[in-house]
Amino acid sequence: MARLECAIRPTREYAVSLLIQSDLPGLHLLHRGKVRDVYALDAERLLIVASDRLSAFDVVLPDPIPGKGELLTQLSNFWFARTAFLMPNHLTGFSVASVLPAGVDATLYAQRSVVARRLKPVPIEAVARGYLAGSGWKDYQASGRISGIALPAGLQQAEQLPQPIFTPSTKAAAGSHDETIDFDRVVATLGADLAEQVRAATLALYRHAAAYAAQRGILIADTKFEFGLDAAGKLYVMDEMLTPDSSRFWPAAGYRIGTSPPSYDKQFVRDYLETQHWNKQAPGPHIPPEVIAKTRAKYAEALHKLTA
Repeated sequence: MARLECAIRPTREYAVSLLIQSDLPGLHLLHRGKVRDVYALDAERLLIVASDRLSAFDVVLPDPIPGKGELLTQLSNFWFARTAFLMPNHLTGFSVASVLPAGVDATLYAQRSVVARRLKPVPIEAVARGYLAGSGWKDYQASGRISGIALPAGLQQAEQLPQPIFTPSTKAAAGSHDETIDFDRVVATLGADLAEQVRAATLALYRHAAAYAAQRGILIADTKFEFGLDAAGKLYVMDEMLTPDSSRFWPAAGYRIGTSPPSYDKQFVRDYLETQHWNKQAPGPHIPPEVIAKTRAKYAEALHKLTA
């Protein structure tokens, strides 16, 4: 099988195609997640397609954001390339066009898909936090802790933590919510050695990305990583990486302690949903067109600021 190197630098052309659900006849669909559709290519490779579906509070919302999958894939690929010296990743280098079924429009999939290693997922969400926000802020208000980690008293919303912390969570099934867990539970789930590897990789990747993003005027408040193991037990970072769907990106110029800062990520959608009478269970409410347009513009701006 010929190996084809594919470009992983993001394009400056931010596409506006729409893909809510992929359709690839002849390929075996392994999993359709909140955003990504995963197909088996062979025993060693997967095709991962990022759709334009939008999820919030672990619920897929009825309205997509056109082109979002392309923006997320370009940004993930940028980070995978930038952090390869820290941690191996799931990219194989094969071009998407080389594995698509005959008759499929390659232009629809080229910028939103990757050919990835077929790995065994590590069954936790690996979360790094550098600032108090979201569920971490709520946990701190209730107990002074996040994931069992005691934090100094008197911290305010959005305040930077003394140092980044590892605050893992469970991987919830579709329609359920992730649950924050402490490190002892990670050890019980993964074993001590793998738990330490995941924690160290999570914090190393976050520190590197946060320092780089800060130079570009973006604060990464927190982010979630996915990891997987190959047949030899080697750890890889996979799925997506440091995108607006998996992170909180704050513009440094608008950052203020004590409030929820403006953001480039889907916190904009979350804030809108918090104004609705919704119990955070499926089905989710419709999102107004202006919220969709502004959210897509924020994703595109983040991509440009980080990669231009």
